Amino acid sequence: MKLCRFNNNRLGVVDLEAGVVADVTSAMERVRIGKSYPLPRHDALIASLPAVRSAIRTLMKSARRLQLSKVKLLPPVANPGKIVGAPINYLDHVAETAADQSVAHGRDMAGATIARWGMFLKATSALVGPAEGVTLRTPHTDIENRNDHELELVAVIGKRGTRIGRHEALSYVAGYSIGLDMTLRGPQFPDFRKSIDTYAVLGPWMVTADEFGDPANVGMHLTVNGELRQKTSTASMVFDLTRLIEFTSAYYTLEPGDLIYTGTPAGVGPVKPGDMIEAHVERIGAMQVAVR
Repeated sequence: MKLCRFNNNRLGVVDLEAGVVADVTSAMERVRIGKSYPLPRHDALIASLPAVRSAIRTLMKSARRLQLSKVKLLPPVANPGKIVGAPINYLDHVAETAADQSVAHGRDMAGATIARWGMFLKATSALVGPAEGVTLRTPHTDIENRNDHELELVAVIGKRGTRIGRHEALSYVAGYSIGLDMTLRGPQFPDFRKSIDTYAVLGPWMVTADEFGDPANVGMHLTVNGELRQKTSTASMVFDLTRLIEFTSAYYTLEPGDLIYTGTPAGVGPVKPGDMIEAHVERIGAMQVAVR
């Protein structure tokens, strides 16, 4: 059966010999997906966030309360259309990569910049919340690999935009969260090594942009089993968030719910099963992420 979509989101079966398309759109209606398909390329909650927040204010007084320590925290954005990452956005991380071939794997770091390298994409199937944790995977090859943590501030895009100017970039941000850009080190393409299941941790919640404030000088640090590994401020970014949004949207249309992982500082290092990662970002809080 040769299926196609045609005209105004119609479903068809192609008959090449007859040169026709049979309109079978009613098949979707019979299984109750006709009115909802195709789904939008954005997260519906984030796209409707102003209305959702208004409804929340009405509900807060009577809302049932649960102990935070007893709930399972999922990623605060369920369906991002894109997870976009900044690869070398702290100079100290560029320097440690250049000095350590177990990180660089032969890459030439001379003159390495986001402007030259561009951004990278992580598969949305890699997204998990802190409660799910990270499950390590290593490819069956003769290449020596390791799995590293990378702490990042994550911006959640709130509205659709393309070719966004730096002066208006922050108005496109719905909120902020903590991200772990878990990374398999190796010579493979970044979108392969960074898109493994559970390798995009997001949480523990999203702080809305109005409450979070200016992202230009925000402290963050990461520990593994209590040992400090990474510590920095977003003031040390090479491309600040406004420039990241301007640069990214020059190539990609950003949609509500898209995630921008803004880059990691020096101190990246391997983790193993049984480790506990604790990631802290000022004004957001902390999340604990178990490694399996």
